[in-house]
Amino acid sequence: MRSFVALALGLVLATSASASSSVFTIPLTKLQRSGSYLKGSPDADRARAALLKSFAYGGPTTVPATNLAYVQYTTEVGIGNPPTYYNLVVDTGSSNTFCGTGGPYVRTNTRIPTGEYVNVTYGSGYFSGIEYLDQVMLAPNLVITNQSIGDALSYADFEGVDGIVGVGPVDLTQGTLSPDTNATIPTVMNNLYSQGLIEDEVLGVYFAPSTNYSDTNGALTFGGIDPSLFEGELTYIPVTETYPAAYYWGINVTAATYGNSTVIPISTAGIVDTGTTQVLLADNFFEVYLKAIPGAKWDKNLGLIEIPPSSIPDMQPLNFEIAGRAFAMTPTAQLIPTDQSTAWGGVAGKQYGVVGNLGSLSWRRDWTSSSGRNSWRGTMRCSTRTATKSDLLRRKSRSISRRGRI
Repeated sequence: MRSFVALALGLVLATSASASSSVFTIPLTKLQRSGSYLKGSPDADRARAALLKSFAYGGPTTVPATNLAYVQYTTEVGIGNPPTYYNLVVDTGSSNTFCGTGGPYVRTNTRIPTGEYVNVTYGSGYFSGIEYLDQVMLAPNLVITNQSIGDALSYADFEGVDGIVGVGPVDLTQGTLSPDTNATIPTVMNNLYSQGLIEDEVLGVYFAPSTNYSDTNGALTFGGIDPSLFEGELTYIPVTETYPAAYYWGINVTAATYGNSTVIPISTAGIVDTGTTQVLLADNFFEVYLKAIPGAKWDKNLGLIEIPPSSIPDMQPLNFEIAGRAFAMTPTAQLIPTDQSTAWGGVAGKQYGVVGNLGSLSWRRDWTSSSGRNSWRGTMRCSTRTATKSDLLRRKSRSISRRGRI
């Protein structure tokens, strides 16, 4: 088996390679928090990666997304009629949509009880409650009818947000309902397409580096891509057939280098995950990266690399080779801004790094990422075994909840 790599980078997911001329874009936003609220986030990222590994037609619309406290992107979603608006985390590593962890789910005349209970366990945190079908407004021209909504009656670790809008593959919903444990739940993307609200089942995700604590600097584009949000040409990458990354928006990474060091020497499969804060490399790949930065050391209490000031000017890009192209994490992209050090539980003014270790060796061959159906653009984590028909049938027969941490 091979390795698991997790990259929390900007990406474009696509379930189809085609795109229409009009786009629906909505913004993404960021959370207000104080203190060492990111302390433990590296451990939570590894827990999410471990859980993901164990799991084994209008025009496009772009909506804003806010980066919450530098780590989570949320978007405002209206549920019911008249709608109540909820701040939901955008998660490509899970597929259920729910609310109620902040503001309560408000029942209106559009809600339809399904008679099902819903339960989803994440790498850290969970929610359980009752499933309804209801009207969901992503944008004024994107109103879904009879979308599955979980009313979270019991939950943990969703501080500052109202729930999740899950945009992973639909198969991830299997086993989350009871008593019908074999059922899958159409996702927001599935229903946008089936109800003719978008022409192509394509989701564009734009995440930019945050410049302040609550920064509406991201966007979701439903039904295609927004040319104003990127330069050059997009690279479309087939979803990997390698298990377990194939269960998600997983892709193949041919190699990775840092300066003259070969960090990933073999082709590996990984997943692109908007719910993972760090870039996670298999432990043996991570050791190569760590040793390539003079004086860098691993702070196991924080779960972060500490990088001496003398090494920062000479840092090199971390290059991932995907579909014959190099995608670079610049030295700046590899660094946590020093004004965020205390939020991660670190020492004020010290320099810490974004790249972390997965918690397993490359021979285990797994990662975490974001899922898409037919094609993708982005950077990811990895796996090595090709999924067989028996793997997929075994997965379909499971009646357990699986997902990653937010």
